[in-house]
Amino acid sequence: MNEGNSGAAPVESTPAYKDRSAGLVIFGILTLLIGCLAGLFVPLILFGQAAVAAKNPGAAMPMSAMLPGALVYAILALVLAWLGIGSILKRRWARALLLIFSWCWLIMGILGCISMAFIMPGIMASIPSAGGTPGHPALPPGAASAVLGVMAVVFGIIFVILPAIWTFFYASRHVKATVEALDPVQRWTDRCPLPVLAVVLWLAFSVPMMLLMIPAYHGVIAFFGIFLMGAPGKLVYLLVAGVWAYAAWALYRLDMRGWWVVFILMCLFAISAVMTFAGHDMTQMYSLMGYPQATLDQLKNSGFLTGNHLVWLMLGGMVPWLGYLLFIRKYLRPPKELAVLAGPA
Repeated sequence: MNEGNSGAAPVESTPAYKDRSAGLVIFGILTLLIGCLAGLFVPLILFGQAAVAAKNPGAAMPMSAMLPGALVYAILALVLAWLGIGSILKRRWARALLLIFSWCWLIMGILGCISMAFIMPGIMASIPSAGGTPGHPALPPGAASAVLGVMAVVFGIIFVILPAIWTFFYASRHVKATVEALDPVQRWTDRCPLPVLAVVLWLAFSVPMMLLMIPAYHGVIAFFGIFLMGAPGKLVYLLVAGVWAYAAWALYRLDMRGWWVVFILMCLFAISAVMTFAGHDMTQMYSLMGYPQATLDQLKNSGFLTGNHLVWLMLGGMVPWLGYLLFIRKYLRPPKELAVLAGPA
């Protein structure tokens, strides 16, 4: 017997996407755990430095110099905990921000691993000459290679494999469709293309970091061939923080003026770095910041922060940034076009 009122066979509707709710919960929990792990580094940095200062005051870094690193881990812990909870709750803003975070984690991890491949051999080679004392014995033969091998594996897992997995999951169209179906309300992350939003978030994060560098680095900053200190250096940090804040606001509105501000300032940073470190070593800047002599000697022995190595590293680091800025330019609009889109007041 034919069921139904019409002669047409019933059509079964299939979902346009695969539900990834379980994956969002699992990755949210893992993200939350990574945030908790990042939070453990805050007391480790501060109390560890205090222990070094108590045992060997001459080799201890100034506590103010440790504050930026501790703040980064504190912010990272809070952000990852917030994003992990958002992923568990299947919020679309959490998926967008975790995708941005995963891409940044992966790209910075790859660049960091490449840099470490050049830096660490020199540092490890300097340890036997810097050591050899009763308190700092030299490394046994072959130990440096073993340490480098272990570090390469650990760094590869933490900074390449894990972020690649996170990126692959949150970039999935099924994950995107799942959160959009379960969280249909438009969020603030939907008002700006994700490639542009990534730059906005980096600029917003840079503002408090610039302000913290004033007490942490005693206002010392490279400036077109010289090192500024005291009030002039602090003023430069304040100006850069203000410029980054404006650029973040403008880029979030897709205003082309924000793009030009970032592009021009990045070019000026590159010129300033080349002019300064072509004639000065990074260790000179660290000395003005109050770094202990033992640390400065180890950096000098590594040979990486002397000569033109740092100049080439900075220029190499600028190329991806400038390339990415050129990539996001297509999403932005001139002020006149924005005014037309906004309509009459």
